[in-house]
Amino acid sequence: MPRLRQLEQYKKRIALVVCFCFGIMVFAPAVLAAETETAILEPVASGVTVLSNEKAMIDASNAKDGYIMAAYKQPTDKKLKLRITGPDKVVYTYNLNSDGKYEVFPLSGGEGNYSIAVYENVSGNKYATAYSTTMTVMLTDEYAPYLRANQYVNYQADSEVVKKAAELVKDKPKSLDKIAAVYQYTVTTLTYDKEKAKTVQSGYLPDVDQVLAEQKGICFDYAAVMTAMLRSQGIPTRLVVGYAGDVYHAWINTFIPQTGWIEGVIYFDGETWKMMDPTFASSAKQSKQIMEYIGNGSNYTAKYLY
Repeated sequence: MPRLRQLEQYKKRIALVVCFCFGIMVFAPAVLAAETETAILEPVASGVTVLSNEKAMIDASNAKDGYIMAAYKQPTDKKLKLRITGPDKVVYTYNLNSDGKYEVFPLSGGEGNYSIAVYENVSGNKYATAYSTTMTVMLTDEYAPYLRANQYVNYQADSEVVKKAAELVKDKPKSLDKIAAVYQYTVTTLTYDKEKAKTVQSGYLPDVDQVLAEQKGICFDYAAVMTAMLRSQGIPTRLVVGYAGDVYHAWINTFIPQTGWIEGVIYFDGETWKMMDPTFASSAKQSKQIMEYIGNGSNYTAKYLY
């Protein structure tokens, strides 16, 4: 009888979620489209709005979609940096490639005023401003910055990680089911690379297809793979860098139409939401102790969103 009662309660919760989802359809068309069919949203340097000088250029044509594209105009042997400061006053500093090709960077601070600057190395750890500009951003919606690839979550429509995601979610029309499938695959397939964790260098960026092929990686790799998979399925997903306790760490957040932004969550089990920390869950084989730890949001402090 207790199990039967729990089942009935769970059915009621599902019914409430379905009703609530229907009630907000008009407010979240882009996200709810993920419930039916998925089109890969790829960043484009449209060339409509380009801010530049003789050294560097910023394509802001699609800033409303939550990203800019930046490049140093000519190939160079200089080290380059890009710095973005948004309305939340968080300063994001990136390494910029030196081959003269555009890279994609998210506007993680939301709507408002941004300052953007490209710096070139002059000697040692000293950098000089190559170009700087400001811009005001109005987003199509709050989750726009987390639906496309960028420098930290780098994939294309033909990437293996995208193909694997499509395979995993086949016949799963609901976002929540897709998230659960991708999560379970990640935590049961990837293993934590302790040697890589010891030797990884500052500025490291995940190659999501390589991580998938090798089936191992560090926390940054886990988070990037899962973020790429979910974004390719039209599910807004943040790659979060911050602290788990006092350890620098990476995990993810997702947007679910029925609930909104879920801070570090994977699924609702009928009682509570569970933290979406694929690294800890995988390396600890989803032990009871570690699942309790990642289920407690107070153990996590976000610093950067990508």
